[in-house]
Amino acid sequence: MKAIVVREFGDPEVMKLEEVPMPEVGASQVLVRIKAAGVNPVDTYIRSGWYPSKPSLPYTPGKDGAGIVEAIGEKVNRFKPGDRVFLSGSITGTYAEFALCDESEVHHLPENISFEEGAGVFIPYATAYRALFQKAKASQGESVLIHGASGGVGIAAIQWAKNAGLKVIGTAGSEEGRKLVKAQGADFVFDHSKESYSEEVLQVVPEGINIVLEMLANVNLIKDLDLLSKFGRIVVIGSRGSLDFAPRLIMTKDAVIFGMSLFNASSEDMNEIINAIEDGLKRGFLKPVVGKKMPLELAYRAHHEVIEKKAYGKIVLIP
Repeated sequence: MKAIVVREFGDPEVMKLEEVPMPEVGASQVLVRIKAAGVNPVDTYIRSGWYPSKPSLPYTPGKDGAGIVEAIGEKVNRFKPGDRVFLSGSITGTYAEFALCDESEVHHLPENISFEEGAGVFIPYATAYRALFQKAKASQGESVLIHGASGGVGIAAIQWAKNAGLKVIGTAGSEEGRKLVKAQGADFVFDHSKESYSEEVLQVVPEGINIVLEMLANVNLIKDLDLLSKFGRIVVIGSRGSLDFAPRLIMTKDAVIFGMSLFNASSEDMNEIINAIEDGLKRGFLKPVVGKKMPLELAYRAHHEVIEKKAYGKIVLIP
């Protein structure tokens, strides 16, 4: 089978399309024919070599994917060949024609969700759910500012928040992205590349923001603290650098800053997340937006784009 293989950490160009052996299916494992694989910023951090937890080389990237069950082990009882599924991880990586998974990493994909959409489910929707509900403890009627709301996690956060009855303020750096954020149901949308966006936000939420979901903390965190209401919460989902700020900004508002990594979630928290995602997909209020589809051999280009271009939906790879 064909798969992307990383033999050394480095720039996106270290990813090469190779012919690799078909995985053998163990007793509690599921082999999935990948129809689409999701590209996430965390994939780029791992590939670069500076992510805290590094896979052994060589490896095939990718945690998100969707496809059809090809084969199952003798102890698997929740799936059968031919089932439509999405993945919350895999043993062998999803940037490939086939992925070997533990049964716990495989989930039924509703008929109303395409494979391309299914490839954009797990990391974005799980990250947004954990940030909003397990960290910030969001509740109906509160306001949430979602930075980078036109990206995969941002769109997921809008959908979760609107369903929970929150007032949603989204930011995006392009006109196209802002139109998408508005179409997803955000109550207000602002251009975070404008110096004046903070003042514009406070015009519509003068009492301050209850919750901020922050995708680029090294750039935005100080402004977030200025926008925050008393007793507000910031959840740091992403950061690509360091910053210097005065802790008194936190003290004066009794604010809380949460750091989070999805992969630190306990098994109980992860089960809650998966159950919520499956329910949201079935009920139809969760619907990933696919911004771009690219062939598997252009995985290196997808890694450039997910970091360097302005976000617009999910990038997926098609084997």
